[in-house]
Amino acid sequence: MKNRMSELVTLLNRYAHEYYTKDTPSVSDSEYDQLYRELVSLEEKYPNDILPDSPTHRVGGKVLDGFEKYQHQYPLYSLQDAFSRAELEAFDERVRKEFPEAIYLCELKIDGLSISLSYENGILVAGATRGDGSIGENITENLKRVKDIPLTLPQPLTMTVRGECYMPKASFDEVNRFRQENGEAEFANPRNAAAGTLRQLDTAVVAKRNLSTFLYQEASPTTEVSQESVLKKLSKLGFAVNDNRVLASSIDQVWNFIEKISQERNKLPYEIDGIVIKVNSLAAQEELGFTVKAPKWAIAYKFPAEEKEAKLLSVDWTVGRTGVVTPTANLTPVQLAGTTVSRATLHNVDYIKEKDIRKDDTVIVYKAGDIIPAVLRVVETKRVSEEKLAVPKYCPSCESELLHFEDEVALRCINPLCPAQIREGLIHFASRDAMNITGLGPAVVEKLFSQGLVSDVAGIYRLQVEELLQLENFKEKSANKLYNAIQASRENSAERLLFGLGIRHVGSKASRILLEHFHDIPTLAKADLDTIASIDGLGLVIATSLHSYFEQEGTQTLLAELQEAGVNLAYLGEKVAADAILSGKTVVLTGKLETLTRTQAREKLLRLGANVASSVSKKTDLVIAGADAGSKLAKAQELGIEIQNEEWLEQL
Repeated sequence: MKNRMSELVTLLNRYAHEYYTKDTPSVSDSEYDQLYRELVSLEEKYPNDILPDSPTHRVGGKVLDGFEKYQHQYPLYSLQDAFSRAELEAFDERVRKEFPEAIYLCELKIDGLSISLSYENGILVAGATRGDGSIGENITENLKRVKDIPLTLPQPLTMTVRGECYMPKASFDEVNRFRQENGEAEFANPRNAAAGTLRQLDTAVVAKRNLSTFLYQEASPTTEVSQESVLKKLSKLGFAVNDNRVLASSIDQVWNFIEKISQERNKLPYEIDGIVIKVNSLAAQEELGFTVKAPKWAIAYKFPAEEKEAKLLSVDWTVGRTGVVTPTANLTPVQLAGTTVSRATLHNVDYIKEKDIRKDDTVIVYKAGDIIPAVLRVVETKRVSEEKLAVPKYCPSCESELLHFEDEVALRCINPLCPAQIREGLIHFASRDAMNITGLGPAVVEKLFSQGLVSDVAGIYRLQVEELLQLENFKEKSANKLYNAIQASRENSAERLLFGLGIRHVGSKASRILLEHFHDIPTLAKADLDTIASIDGLGLVIATSLHSYFEQEGTQTLLAELQEAGVNLAYLGEKVAADAILSGKTVVLTGKLETLTRTQAREKLLRLGANVASSVSKKTDLVIAGADAGSKLAKAQELGIEIQNEEWLEQL
């Protein structure tokens, strides 16, 4: 039987490589499944004979306790970015001073997560995230569930390779469809989805999400002489290697490739955000060397935000949880950064006036940060009407009169019983940074609200499993799962609850400061205006907002209902000491963090006493910069502000 198991493993791994890496399957799915079931049956009977490269290792079944730090034997460097042909020409000039006959290899810059894979005697022993380049996270078990990563190599090699793990567009669409049906927040883009998947503690989730890889570097010492020959070697060893690459002897040829890929980008089955240009000769790479952060022999050209013309059809005005009424443009559909866009934000009334956007205008649309569709400007030469856009006077949800305060750009509905505000408030209350009720996303809130099962946040805690089963697509398992998540949220520390109540001007940091000071919400509710305003880091605006909120009769009723439902109203966290290492400092996070999520990094900074801001100014004391940090980092450097990396933050 041991021989048959070995034969099956060899066959199944070959078929999987043909299917997932080469896209040239030689057997039908049913034939593969039949052989797979036979292997599973044999492994159940003879568990001591299971081979290390058995494809059964790729299925789920492990729940991890967490991720250990991983010290990279060979450091990973960031790449210098270029945003124009002129910057590429400057790079070329620097290279040719040393190597006049340099040849470049141009590769696609995959928009995923950098990974490192280490093999000993041909067996995968470690897989890790990039981290800060020196220390990442050990995610070996999760990477074993990525089907195109070889568990063993055809030769007993000891080597470390680098690449990018990404989520194909088709997998991304499927994952988001599933999350929407289950009331979970959808991923913003495939990169976020890939990063979130690789940090899952349940390997079964990773196995289901169908991640893929492209490998591009042999990090350990190699006998190859060029980047191109390294890629060919990796392909022969069974790694997925991107064939969409070209050798170029001049920047003209590099630019031709960039323009070609720019045209084909949206047709690719995966997301890319640029082109990486490397000196092909490894000997030349070694001689050119590195700066402190980046190799001198490579540069990453980043695509500019794609812009498209679209016809403005109409404008929808929607009400947020704080009563702000936001305009969204309905457009003729256009393909933008790989997706069909038919709606884009217009931000606010002042933005519409500033850009002079009128009825039936043709507008330029782009994706802000490659994520959020937005209207950039009007194509005035194609204007067909001088009629200005109608600005509503009454709330589209409750028909109360809208106000436009002098100190803000937004229209606002101030009716506390506005259905739209209540619905959005419920979504905010259940969100990750507030009460973190898994499964209670926008779609589920909409169902609960429209069926009259919940009308305020206290109503969430009166829900029973039988009522949840009334919701469309809810079965016993999903109903029990949501019910249990609701019960677990009762035990949250009270700063989450305070933030979840959605009080104007009271964010997560202010909520923490307030509860550290007053210890529980009932005590805070009785505090006078001056006492609140005198707390360091708050001030009169927040104090006035809180005082007004707690004076309302409805607020007192709500707090009583929450207390009766067993929701914790006391602060359970540790108080930030006045002499905390970052106490009083204003800190800005920028760039892509690898080992911490943005929320985790923000939470840590708050625990260390920092004031976390969103933009860099003269008042900024410190910037924490991750990979691909852009304008915020540049501004910090210009202002001479202290800059640290993610590793520095983790060590505090």
